[in-house]
Amino acid sequence: MARRKSQGREGDSRPRVAGNSLSPGARHQRAPFFVSPEPTEPNPAQSRFVEWAVWGGIVFVVLAIGVAYVRERQRTPTTKLPVIAQVADFTLTNQLDRPVRLADLRGQVWVADIIFSRCPGPCATMTQRMSELQAALPTNAPVKLISLTTDPEHDTPRALAAYAQRFGADSNRWHFLTGPKADLVKLAVNSLKLTVLDTEEAKRTSPNDLFIHSTIFVVVDKQGRLRAVFESLDNVLSEEEVTAGASREHSTWEKTVKPRLLETVNTLLTESDK
Repeated sequence: MARRKSQGREGDSRPRVAGNSLSPGARHQRAPFFVSPEPTEPNPAQSRFVEWAVWGGIVFVVLAIGVAYVRERQRTPTTKLPVIAQVADFTLTNQLDRPVRLADLRGQVWVADIIFSRCPGPCATMTQRMSELQAALPTNAPVKLISLTTDPEHDTPRALAAYAQRFGADSNRWHFLTGPKADLVKLAVNSLKLTVLDTEEAKRTSPNDLFIHSTIFVVVDKQGRLRAVFESLDNVLSEEEVTAGASREHSTWEKTVKPRLLETVNTLLTESDK
């Protein structure tokens, strides 16, 4: 009887395990046996999804860096334009026979030149290029164009109005100024650093060859300070060259000077006017 109890149920010869009665070696032998799963074929659709997700992430990061760079460039001020001179107060008369004062231009950027309506030389080209600036600038921008005359005896408001009409000048945006010659010279020479000289009679090439004057455009800021100077006749194409097929678009004015001048105007528009 005792022997039967120790063997357990009849026919069951397996040892019973109670608690930690087995030795460490026995426990090791009885550890479960795991079989590694067989490798499976990769899913092509899933691989493409992962690949596109990775490339999409890279493109997103690159775009984010580019946008951040552009915004930083916009916030970072470019090299500040120098202050060349302060424009002194003046009162002159425009082509509508209305007074124009320095105070009227306060808070606006303006581009100025000096011409005269019966000029046989570069004035027509200068005025045409000023007209191109008028066309390029937004109509609602606080920008004015100013053309001074060197010939006030001839260039009355009526004469200047006719000249302005030839070039499609908008009188709300573009003033042709006349007045006492001393006042014109004071503004042109002392403030705007332009050159104005009477041509000696012996050196005149025609009856209308009356003056020698600058061919530059000057840019004045919203505080009435001269800030930049541009040569308006840089690399001018002659009518013969244009007739022969040369394009005005290939001139330095079109490729370099006009874009830089417009960029300067935009830079000054963003400056504080205080």
